[in-house]
Amino acid sequence: MTACAIELSAGHEDDEVASAGCTLTADGAYAARLASAGDSWFPERWTLDGPEPYAVPLPRNQPEEPGTEVQPMGDGRVLIHRLVAGRHAFSLLYPTGPGTGELPLGVVECPDDTARMRLLPPAPGGERAYALSVGPRATTVWLVAGGAFGPERLAELPGRCSGGVWLDRTGRLLALDRETGGRTKAVVVDLERGGEVSPLLQIAADSDDRLLLADHDSGLLLIRSDAPSPGQNRLGWGVLGSTLPVRFPECLRLPDCTVTPFAIQPGQMLTPESCAVALRVDGPRGSWVGVWRPAERRVHHLPAPEGWLVGAGLWTPDGVLRLPYATQAVPCGVAQVSPPAAVPREPGAPPVTGHPPQPAPPAPETSFTPPQSAQPAQPPQPTPPADPAPPPAPSPPRPVPLQEAPLGRLVTN
Repeated sequence: MTACAIELSAGHEDDEVASAGCTLTADGAYAARLASAGDSWFPERWTLDGPEPYAVPLPRNQPEEPGTEVQPMGDGRVLIHRLVAGRHAFSLLYPTGPGTGELPLGVVECPDDTARMRLLPPAPGGERAYALSVGPRATTVWLVAGGAFGPERLAELPGRCSGGVWLDRTGRLLALDRETGGRTKAVVVDLERGGEVSPLLQIAADSDDRLLLADHDSGLLLIRSDAPSPGQNRLGWGVLGSTLPVRFPECLRLPDCTVTPFAIQPGQMLTPESCAVALRVDGPRGSWVGVWRPAERRVHHLPAPEGWLVGAGLWTPDGVLRLPYATQAVPCGVAQVSPPAAVPREPGAPPVTGHPPQPAPPAPETSFTPPQSAQPAQPPQPTPPADPAPPPAPSPPRPVPLQEAPLGRLVTN
């Protein structure tokens, strides 16, 4: 048992990461979610890297509470986080023939019965899992699976932190949105240097700047900030390691809708402007999928499959969006969506190598029309798995703080 030295809060109201119906490993091989059976809940693991997706229920002796967290590990086991009598208990679940095995990992005990911890997004590699605890004046990063002796405190930061984005393939650099002095700024925590903290987003002195997503290959960052429109959060993009300003495209401002990015196309080395970004769009007519690329000035709106586990999905390197869904007829399905191809670069336009593109003549804008209805998507046809490319040498880049140019010269492409 590990004692928690700080008092935890009941959550963070500024956490911008929308919860998904299920959680996927970083490589997309497995997923996990809480499935319902009547009024009860039980963990369920999805295997997604075979010819056809399939689900394995992992019930225990009694139903789980609705707020229980589950996360898939790279070896197919499922990490479960329960709040039991004010203590945060962590275990690994795995199928054992007709039953479910459970390997306890330890607990984090906190003095406040209303305290909460939450799991951070799955780390690259899938061998370790992390959690974040937030107190009134400090935040602690915990290693809760993959360590040698149960839950382990890795770093403590002054201020209240939310979010959580991995910036490298080794699980070393973690970006968090830290609130201090009434403002929220994204910072980077180096978990191999004792929690050394460095700034990442400093768009304006009086702005709230949060990091939502990052792609390891291209360095593309998706950002939410109120710098260009004080009091109104807007989506923007930048590039890790670039000194050019963050861009805030007008096409990402959809009336009466909330837009949340949830997946970036990998494999686009040195061409961040060509990465396809999947957007969850929530509006008066429900939720659907948007696809946007930094090089374009429009959002493609696509109907979500029936039963979509809203906010979950991932891209293949060749530009196919995979969306997990569950219906009564198909309890475990993955719809494959191929959005419109990117608009070719104009002749004579210079390529972009690790930095945002320079302003281009505006492309014709199309009117925003939400999908009228979402038709069920058919399960994908079996395809042979591709051999994964070997990861680059583990030399994590040192993030360069992204600064904003004067708002009078704000670029919005």
